[in-house]
Amino acid sequence: MSEGGKTAIEANDEVVSVAEVKALKKRIRQLERVLGNKTLEVEILKEAVRIGRE
Repeated sequence: MSEGGKTAIEANDEVVSVAEVKALKKRIRQLERVLGNKTLEVEILKEAVRIGRE
C-alpha cells in the first residue's frame, strides 16, 4: 500500500489510518507523561507525610 494508506494484518482486523495511529500514539505519550508527573507527586506527598509524622 502507499504511504498514508490503510493496512490490515489479517482479514478480520480493523483498518486504521496512519493519521489515527499517530494521533493515538501522541495521546499515549501525553498520558504517560501525566502518569509520570502524578507518580512523582505521590512520592513527594508520601515523603512529606513521613516527615510530618516524625
